[in-house]
Amino acid sequence: MNHPLRQHIEEIISLTDEEFDFILSHFEHVKKRKHQYIVQENEIVNKEYWIIKGCLKSYFIDDTGKAHILQFGMENWWITDYESFIKRTPSKTSIDCIEDSELLYITFENREKLTAQMHKMERFWAKKSKVGRIALQNRILSLLKNSTKERYNLLLEQYPKLFQRVPKKMIAAYLGVSRETLSRLTP
Repeated sequence: MNHPLRQHIEEIISLTDEEFDFILSHFEHVKKRKHQYIVQENEIVNKEYWIIKGCLKSYFIDDTGKAHILQFGMENWWITDYESFIKRTPSKTSIDCIEDSELLYITFENREKLTAQMHKMERFWAKKSKVGRIALQNRILSLLKNSTKERYNLLLEQYPKLFQRVPKKMIAAYLGVSRETLSRLTP
């Protein structure tokens, strides 16, 4: 049976068995329990995570103590604090597990080594980066131009399974509204 990471990568590039074994040798496997952190604010992040199983959230806490969720991560998604990972600066976000999770991670050094030795992976990450930038742009545009109800419906349309896995309080933090406002919009 195909490894799930291989299936994910082969959505973009094709691999031989030897190439995939070489790629996988650069990753480590880790299991985390619900509420465990994989990134904490102000630490230098050295790992990029690929989610095999589970659900995570990336967020920051503002000066008033309010949580703002930037991103959810589910199966087949990549997650880290990318500014910290790439620039080697303190993380501005925290990432923790909403559910028990199973992850693969690659260190910054291993990712650099892998892309230098295997141009197929350089192309893979370039494509994933472009897709990520498009998703981020669409999220920003949605926050700027759509009503709360429109943002809620769009999220529900794009990620219906998320609503069974994430408490409404977190959905509200992602949409940038109070739990009470969200309650008025939902059945």
